[in-house]
Amino acid sequence: QVHFVESGGGLVQPGGSLRLSCAVSGNIFSSYAMGWYRQAPGKQRAMVAGITIGGTPNYADFVKGRFTISRDNANNILYLRLNNLKPEDTAVYYCNVPGKTGSYGWGQGTQVTVAS
Repeated sequence: QVHFVESGGGLVQPGGSLRLSCAVSGNIFSSYAMGWYRQAPGKQRAMVAGITIGGTPNYADFVKGRFTISRDNANNILYLRLNNLKPEDTAVYYCNVPGKTGSYGWGQGTQVTVAS
């Protein structure tokens, strides 16, 4: 069974930084590209960044240049470094396997709140 456990969120001022982590269980991590998603209040969940098995990243335009995705294949952990945070980045952040979110379900997510 696949589980995603996200952590690292919190309250940060505009311009601040956070590093999110996602521990993935279920022996799938090394087999798939991975992604970070976020859902703001009243909005649909959207993909923020993805990373291939080999480590090639891709980003949504609204985070490009500010967020960095990485992965630790040895320990089955996905990371997202968030820099220069803006109030509009406030959301619950989740990790999952792109294209398989319906199969694997979602973790509890980690709340990121950007406010002064």
